Amino acid sequence: MLKGRVHSIETFGTVDGPGIRYIIFFQGCPLRCKYCHNRDTWKPNCGKEYTVDELAQDIMKYQTYMQFSGGGVTASGGEATLQAEFVTELFAKCKELGIHTCLDTAGFVDIEKVDKLLDYTDLVLLDIKHIDNEKCKQLTGVGNEKALKLAKHLDKRNIPVWIRQVLVPGITDDQKDLEKLGQFVSTLNNIDRVEFLPYHGMGIHKWENMGFEYELKDVQEPTPEEIKRASDIVESFGVEVHNNKAAK
Repeated sequence: MLKGRVHSIETFGTVDGPGIRYIIFFQGCPLRCKYCHNRDTWKPNCGKEYTVDELAQDIMKYQTYMQFSGGGVTASGGEATLQAEFVTELFAKCKELGIHTCLDTAGFVDIEKVDKLLDYTDLVLLDIKHIDNEKCKQLTGVGNEKALKLAKHLDKRNIPVWIRQVLVPGITDDQKDLEKLGQFVSTLNNIDRVEFLPYHGMGIHKWENMGFEYELKDVQEPTPEEIKRASDIVESFGVEVHNNKAAK
């Protein structure tokens, strides 16, 4: 019987997709983001094993809240697409139950490995770590080619997408990079919104407790003015940024 490895579950999530959501943080991640606040999700062989039926049984306890709020189930991580076969079965079960499905991914995956999963996916939260390929490698250990290819594929399939990017002062907030991001997103017809997620250092203690050095510990959180500046640059390309009211 197919089983998935899960790091943790949030039963009342409100930020990873619309409405109230049951969020499954899957274990394992191929990226090595310098700002990762879930450093303990990287190893794929950790976490707790579940069957689809076990998760579905628990999900059903919260179905009323999800339906009332327009919410549903979000597969996050780590990187949920590492367990694409399991998530496909889970999302197929959710669709049988009439539950909205959302895939939260960094897009570092081959299209053929997730195309069947996308058949049961109502919304994708695509985290473009950095629009510049070389800077993306420096930040995460991998390039952005697969993420951008997935974005174009989702557009072809007309699957709704929220583009997300962590706004890290001095790393992802360069004007030319933000313009490049806005330009790229403006070529896609399936983007419901762009979101900037303000960088924070809440994961520092996890890194230190695990014996790893956190390279960005001296980086400050972006100010509301910096978030608004980034939002304004992207919006100049006709793209709606959800948090564009961050500062007046």
